[in-house]
Amino acid sequence: MTEHTVKAYDEELKDLRAIVSRMGGLAEDQLVGAMEGLNEFDVTKARHILDSDKQLDRLEIEAEKAAIVVFARRAPVADDLREVVSSLKMTGLIERMGDYAKNISKRTLAISEMGPVALPPVLDQMARDARKMIQDVMDAYVHRDPDLAMEVWERDEALDNLHNSAYRYILARMMETPEKVGVLTHFLMIAKNLERIGDQATNVAEQVFYTIKGIMLEEARRPKHDLTSTELVTDE
Repeated sequence: MTEHTVKAYDEELKDLRAIVSRMGGLAEDQLVGAMEGLNEFDVTKARHILDSDKQLDRLEIEAEKAAIVVFARRAPVADDLREVVSSLKMTGLIERMGDYAKNISKRTLAISEMGPVALPPVLDQMARDARKMIQDVMDAYVHRDPDLAMEVWERDEALDNLHNSAYRYILARMMETPEKVGVLTHFLMIAKNLERIGDQATNVAEQVFYTIKGIMLEEARRPKHDLTSTELVTDE
């Protein structure tokens, strides 16, 4: 492979990485904007998030085209092949983050028509944690940091616990104020959307780790003498 060819190949991979990084930044912006609209019950901001979701869709298509170029021209193997395939998986996961942020804005529009109810504080905490997961997993991707990817992956449990707290809190408020069940049901769904954004960030972390290390994150986390994946389980 000539120096010119190698340089062109590097540029094509760099283009793909740039698209993935840009998608991560947009997904973060979508989440922040959706939560601002929710906290302020601002329908204009909520509608802006719904409209801007198309940007993520367009970038996902751009990523697919960039990957096709790499496949067609370079026939990547080994590490490069792993990176291209993982990047495509990441774009799908990031696009879904945007979908969940869009769902939050849809709920905001519905709540604004029903009469606002005080936002459960735990939702803001969930949003902050989910945003930090997006930020850190994209940093792990850009800087090729497997340790940071693993750290994001491990944080998913804390967000799940917050989701459980939100669920219990909102159910308790439903019992106290049954006339507000409609609005509170939207809050339940928003909590679920935030939890799902964290799940997608966790899945991206798995792909980042795999891209860098060549092994799945769960495999790397398994104790060396753990034989559970090979043991035959039988009924007694």
